[in-house]
Amino acid sequence: MVQLEHIEAIERRLWNAADTLRANSNYASNEYFLPVMGLIFLRHAYSRFLAVKDDIEAGLPKRGGKTRALTKEDFSQKSAIFLQPKAQFDYLVSLPDSEDRAKAIIEAMESIEADYENLRGVLPKNEY
Repeated sequence: MVQLEHIEAIERRLWNAADTLRANSNYASNEYFLPVMGLIFLRHAYSRFLAVKDDIEAGLPKRGGKTRALTKEDFSQKSAIFLQPKAQFDYLVSLPDSEDRAKAIIEAMESIEADYENLRGVLPKNEY
């Protein structure tokens, strides 16, 4: 039951965000849908990345005192997407105002598509 309440709270926040977008922009919902969904995708991918990262790192083999680097295969085995540093949500959020955030988001999407062939050409990149 607690999970249902949590989902309902998320739903209310999403609707409030959509209402804010509708009220404070000249865009129709079909014009901001893809950029918003792209950001939600990046945030979810990052949350999943963080959820399994520590577990993966704990099980990595060590040789000569050095631990093997993380790979996308490690994350695939845990049903997650490996994210290059520039595709991680915290990196994108922490960009200073002087940086081109749209360009950074596009590069993040391109980085993911480069690592995952099945996502090539699927992620939104021209809408930012």
